[in-house]
Amino acid sequence: MTTFQAAVALAANQIEIQEFTKPAILPESGLLKVAATGVCGSDWGYYQNLPASRGPLILGHETVGYIESMGSLAKEKWRLKEGDLVALEEYIPCGTCHACRSGDFRLCDATDWRLGGMRYGATGLNVAPGFWGGYSHYQYLHLNTVFHQVPAGLSARHAALALPISNGIEWTYLQGGAGPGQTVVIQGPGQQGLACVVAAKAAGANQIIITGLANDTDRKRLALAKKLGADHTIELGETDLVQDVKELTGGLMADLVIDCASGGTDSVISAVALARKKGMVILGGQKRKKIPEFDSDQIIAKFLTVKGMRGHSYESVELALQLIHSDKYAVKEMSTHLLGLKDTDLALNSLVGNGVKEPIHMVIDPNLETTQS
Repeated sequence: MTTFQAAVALAANQIEIQEFTKPAILPESGLLKVAATGVCGSDWGYYQNLPASRGPLILGHETVGYIESMGSLAKEKWRLKEGDLVALEEYIPCGTCHACRSGDFRLCDATDWRLGGMRYGATGLNVAPGFWGGYSHYQYLHLNTVFHQVPAGLSARHAALALPISNGIEWTYLQGGAGPGQTVVIQGPGQQGLACVVAAKAAGANQIIITGLANDTDRKRLALAKKLGADHTIELGETDLVQDVKELTGGLMADLVIDCASGGTDSVISAVALARKKGMVILGGQKRKKIPEFDSDQIIAKFLTVKGMRGHSYESVELALQLIHSDKYAVKEMSTHLLGLKDTDLALNSLVGNGVKEPIHMVIDPNLETTQS
């Protein structure tokens, strides 16, 4: 097959299935035959705010697929074989800056599209050859691609959970330091909040509490959180959140609070209130607005550590793939919908409640013709 199809985002709420010719493979590049690409909440932001400077693009950055072909330099660097099943990170780092040399390639300026950098699922067709996203039959591979080999026996659909689960591991365990004897409070039962529940359980946390809204969608997610390892769920607005946590912890409050909620800023205020003295607050849910009259003195008074989170590390993705493969904590149940390439717009709109019912983690399989579950 010399031609293939991809779902191209032309503008806000406008996806078009287009046909392309396979690109020539240079010594420093490769081509991936896409098997599955997860649908991330950040895809909605890209879809709604497509800068004209980037033009049309192929979204999708939680990509899993088979190595189709590699150039000579790429083969030498990647040490992979054609046919290998791999999971990609979205980052395309430079490999030579201070952040890259220090192991923090996610902070490399070359990975930030806002600074003119490249990232899978956020780079336009106007950057040759243009096939930089996973909602496609094929994805072009840059020499600096970050690969993870998928464990034998793990399906591409479930391997596509690697990035959201890795965020949970990064935020909860590697950065948050969750461990035995600790109480962890997680705000927001979306993909990231549920991933943090799994990570906290795997880390041996003594008590895991997760909060959500008092609506049918969050109630079902909170029910899944219990299956994944949460000890207590709290519906916001029904009772006093701070008092509830105080009672559950015998007045000690939380060792670690992770804010995964998006939208309003109230969860940042409550995160500080829920943390014990010398506790830690992890801020992972973007608000896209400023917090009015934030009482920063509480951070000082309680001797808190507050960290902003940005993505995952190489280590956390490796740990995520191992955790998913074991399915010890029923993590595969987070994968709720499998959809075809023609369902890309449906999947994206489902992120904001205008599509399939009760999605948690959706996957686009470009080889499917019809929607499945």
